[in-house]
Amino acid sequence: MKAIYPGSFDPITYGHIDIIKRASEVFDDFTVVLMNNMRKKPLFSADERLEMIKEATKNLNVKVDLHNGLLVQYVKEKEIKIAIRGLRAVEDFEYEFEMALANREMCPNLEMIYFMTDIRFLFLSSSMVKEIAQFGGELKQWVPQMVEDKLREKFQM
Repeated sequence: MKAIYPGSFDPITYGHIDIIKRASEVFDDFTVVLMNNMRKKPLFSADERLEMIKEATKNLNVKVDLHNGLLVQYVKEKEIKIAIRGLRAVEDFEYEFEMALANREMCPNLEMIYFMTDIRFLFLSSSMVKEIAQFGGELKQWVPQMVEDKLREKFQM
């Protein structure tokens, strides 16, 4: 069965990688989709994020793809019925619930399946990682070395 894990991954973290690993063990055709949202102002370009995702998942049975547009456009085009999302806290649930309802309105065949985060990553977010990197904090427990290197390069540390 085909499934995707859409996200902006700016940058990819061990929380994302945990969800990817676990979902790839459940679905035999699994794709991580970088959703390039033009409204957001990412730190990394789409090409940089794709490179980091590919490197971080190279030992997993996953594909990596890029999409500029709505999730429902992607799933209709690729004939996918399942999208995976991760949940960390109540705030995630409220946002994901609203998005799932909107997506279902536009694409009734799309099912959202939620993976609960590993407790080690309950508080982890890409935004938090970028802030810690900006001020020279320790990152090795939250991102792969190549992501840390790219963050240090961005913030010239």
